Order: sequence, then C-alpha cells, then structure tokens
Amino acid sequence: MSDRDVFEYAVLRVVPRVERGECINAGVLVYCRAKTYVGVRTHLDEARLLALDPAADVVGVRAALRAVEGVCGGGTGAGQAASDDAGRRFRWLIAPRSTVVQPGPVHTGLTADPAAEAERLLELLVR
Repeated sequence: MSDRDVFEYAVLRVVPRVERGECINAGVLVYCRAKTYVGVRTHLDEARLLALDPAADVVGVRAALRAVEGVCGGGTGAGQAASDDAGRRFRWLIAPRSTVVQPGPVHTGLTADPAAEAERLLELLVR
C-alpha cells in the first residue's frame, strides 16, 4: 500500500492587462480529497507585476489573493463557502471569475503531505 494520496493543484496567475496576455504566477491552490485538505500559498512579486503594467492595481490583486486564502481556510473567512467541504471550496476557487487573478489548469500528482506539497509548488512555480 502506498502512503501517498492523489492531489490536485492549480497555479494562480495575475494578468494585469488581459489584452496583452502577459502574466505572472502569484500562488498555488492544492486539494487532496483523501486528507480533506484545501490550501493555498501565495507570493506576489510586486516588481514583476509593475514591470508588466506600471499602473497595475497591486492593492486589488493582494485583496483578491487574500480572498482566496480566506476561502481555503474555511470558517467565517470563507464567506458563503464557509459550510462547503474542502472539495467544493477548491472547485469554486478554480472556476474562472476574474480577468486579473486567474486559476490555471488543474494538474494532479501524489503526495504524503499536501501542505508540504503546496510549499514545494510555490517555490517551484511561483518564486
């Protein structure tokens, strides 16, 4: 028997000017059904964002990333998603809704520790 479980992840990207299609990665969402885990790790490189668009709404982008963190955390910080299970919160977060902060495609893997996987993916794909 394997000690690793299937997990899913999506990169959060910031697209400051949709018409140009340029983006930077700003976070990673991780979901593991077997561990009932949904989590996010974010890192906004403000200098890179402003290099793409000097007029980018950094405050707005940070607020959007904090909102994702709130939904992942559940409880009162999740708003209407507070009573949803981890899977429903993940599916809600990966649904496209913003033109500036967008989830990328969902990928899968195996992990023994989804929280550590989120950190690893943040270092690999975002920082």
